[in-house]
Amino acid sequence: MITTRSVLLSVSLVFLLSGFFVSSAHARSLDLLGLKDNIMHRMSASSNEVKFALSSDHVNPGVDVSIQSGKDAYPGVNIKSTGASWNLSDYGCVEAKVLNIGSHPLRISLRVDNAGDWRNNPWDTESLTIAPMATGVVPVYFGYSYGYKPGYKLNSSEVVNLVLFASKTDAPQFFRILSIRATGTAGEKPPLPPDKILIKPENGIILGKGSGSNIKTQVNTYNAEVSYNDTNGDSSLQITLPANQPNQSVTFAPVNARWDLRDYLEVTARIHNDGTTACTPKVKLESNGGSTDWVSANNPIPPGKSGEVVITFLGPPIVIGDKASENRITNDSISGILFSADHPDNTRKLLVESITASLPPTPQEQSWLGKRPPVPGDWVKTLDDEFNRDSLDQSIWSIYGPNYWDKESHWSKDDVIVGGGVVRLRYEKKSGYNDDDPKEKKTDYASGYLHTYEKWAQRYGYFEARMKLPTAPGLWPAFWMMPDRGPSYAPQSGRQDTHNGGMEFDVMEHLDRWGLYRYNIAMHCDGYGKEHKSVGSDKIYVQPDKEGYITCGLLWSPGHASFYCNGREVLVWDNPRISDVPEDIMFTLPQGGWDNNPIDNSKLPNDFIIDYVRVWQRKDLASPSDGKEQATVK
Repeated sequence: MITTRSVLLSVSLVFLLSGFFVSSAHARSLDLLGLKDNIMHRMSASSNEVKFALSSDHVNPGVDVSIQSGKDAYPGVNIKSTGASWNLSDYGCVEAKVLNIGSHPLRISLRVDNAGDWRNNPWDTESLTIAPMATGVVPVYFGYSYGYKPGYKLNSSEVVNLVLFASKTDAPQFFRILSIRATGTAGEKPPLPPDKILIKPENGIILGKGSGSNIKTQVNTYNAEVSYNDTNGDSSLQITLPANQPNQSVTFAPVNARWDLRDYLEVTARIHNDGTTACTPKVKLESNGGSTDWVSANNPIPPGKSGEVVITFLGPPIVIGDKASENRITNDSISGILFSADHPDNTRKLLVESITASLPPTPQEQSWLGKRPPVPGDWVKTLDDEFNRDSLDQSIWSIYGPNYWDKESHWSKDDVIVGGGVVRLRYEKKSGYNDDDPKEKKTDYASGYLHTYEKWAQRYGYFEARMKLPTAPGLWPAFWMMPDRGPSYAPQSGRQDTHNGGMEFDVMEHLDRWGLYRYNIAMHCDGYGKEHKSVGSDKIYVQPDKEGYITCGLLWSPGHASFYCNGREVLVWDNPRISDVPEDIMFTLPQGGWDNNPIDNSKLPNDFIIDYVRVWQRKDLASPSDGKEQATVK
């Protein structure tokens, strides 16, 4: 994004409209560059670093642009027209065709403007990286920027500027503008990029009988050979790994898309050894978030026999600061499955009979879960609410407060529902005022809020809740904790400050788009501005118990925080900066989040269910600030 006023105002590029011609992408398009006219007097540069001239290449005519290294963050060119604005309302986008005539990759951007103050963003932009001596087309769709993201609602009938600019680099850049065209149809949307096109394999079958794979279009090889069987809906992949070849692999991948496996927790490849010697196959998954490590079969597979390689998303605990422990896979965006094998001195032949995504059997519940903390110690239970009464314990819980997390929802007492041994935070399409107060903001969605601020807090201990997640798209349930330094703390504005030893603990933060088997853990400190710091992972995978609940806990002691889910340790951080002030407990259910789908009204109402909340304190860490507050701030 161009952010300096001098650049934005100096690179006004107004179209020269000069006739129709056929485009390879669309049936008709409109030339906006006008190479056949005297274009040079209409062109100018955004800075002294930029020079341009008509190309002398008659095969690929255009305008050659050279950019010397310098301080300009967005060096570019513009073309001026004698007209004021141009009506492109018959078209869906503007595209620039650019040839990188330099020796380094070129990051090139096209921006289309309406008139107005640039601070109000009256423009749409798209970028593309082009390899040396390669050609690329940068399309800007009206109303979109940087892919499929909604941008400024550009008025295509009053386009006044077009800017073509590069990114700042330490090396000179050279490119040729081959054409600039208005094309497409009015109202056209940009195509979804491959990482946004998700394919859900039916019954989890990725390869094998019933997969429907067009296997010949889905395979890439490196120092390997392949052949296919793809008849009557029964597909398999024959892999030959010749002897003494380095870094051999075969990748099986969806075509211009991703496999969406959010309904599963593991991938199993069944492999037959078609060779003459035993070998150990290995498999790796790649995704938008990153790849797994290579996973090998448990034992070598003898010739003529079959075996399995199982890749689970339920990895070992993530240790903050240890990159080797990070879980990088995003199971809703699998981009490829790689195959290889050991024993490179021999030629190996593998028949991949099937690839299937599935759920493992529900694990047996840990005996300590819900009964005590996960580690030994002299522990005392300090909070135990199973919501078995007809109403909330108001000495502990509050249901009102500001909603900082979305602008669409309000908290209402009607959406905190106690009954059947649980409390439900309900999200529904219902107009009302925040906190049921007509003086507060009115919104179209109601939700429940539960917290202990000003009533109960504790420093250190083990904090645990058993919960069932909602499933409606677009919801953002969370179990988390914030500092509460107590009513005597001064100034009161700093009572919940995450500076000065305070911290936000996100014990369980879920975005419904991820499905039921993945959530986020995070720790935030030092405010939410420029000093903000955070650690954690949004790739915590979990298998709910047989009733569909997850039980999440935080074990917190001086300089230590470890997180558990269904009795399994999932993330650990040891650091002196970990909070040393009392914390209250919150359960929230707004909509939104950073990686979510839009809300779907047809799936509402939907509930975030809390079965119990339990807290323990280690006796040697107890303090007078633990537990119920003696005074409440009004």
